[in-house]
Amino acid sequence: MNSRELIIDIRNYCVANSDPAMVLKYSRYFKGDFNAYGLANGLVEAKVKELLADTTVTIPLILEAAPDLVVSGKYEETGFVLLMLKFRKKQYVSAVYHAIESWFVFGISNWAHADMLGMWILPDLLEQKVITIDDFIPWLGSEFKFQRRCVPVTLIKSLKTIKDVNILFDFIEPLMSDPEREVHQGVGWFLREAWKVNREVTEKFLYKHRNTAPRLIIQYATEKMSKEERLRFRRE
Repeated sequence: MNSRELIIDIRNYCVANSDPAMVLKYSRYFKGDFNAYGLANGLVEAKVKELLADTTVTIPLILEAAPDLVVSGKYEETGFVLLMLKFRKKQYVSAVYHAIESWFVFGISNWAHADMLGMWILPDLLEQKVITIDDFIPWLGSEFKFQRRCVPVTLIKSLKTIKDVNILFDFIEPLMSDPEREVHQGVGWFLREAWKVNREVTEKFLYKHRNTAPRLIIQYATEKMSKEERLRFRRE
């Protein structure tokens, strides 16, 4: 199979299984227009497994097809790319990271795709030492909010392996003053998970930022605390 055949196969499948009712159902989770075919749950994963049964569908082939699929704006087409990469993680090379980095310019434009990257692909690139945490330094100041959101979401898995969580807190600190809601959610999620791992250090970090951080970060970060515990992090 070549990249053009892969793209056509995916799009034909999406058209054949499209459902306007599903588009309407899931549109409430996204701001603005939800540009999708409306594939029911499980259909994308089933097709991905079928495609990957063909051993010619390698990482280089996926990356060659990816720009056409990601730039289309169709929710499922980007989902196909991300899911194929997830299931080909044993083939990861640095080209995967560099390709992903380029997609924010024209295609990664919602929280769901950003979180797929942050929960699946980017943590595996870190774990396999294809990249290091320092590769995300430019992402902290990216003009694209979903690229910035990816950083704290990606580092959630690192909480289980790193000995000194302060390293991660220092790294994400620039995002504590980010202007975008979607980034606040990602940072708050990271801090909530960090609190489960090391309450003392996380609470110290939250206390430091209680008067300056966006309230949504604090809200997410303290979600699992008791009402009395949350009071400590109210603004003065």
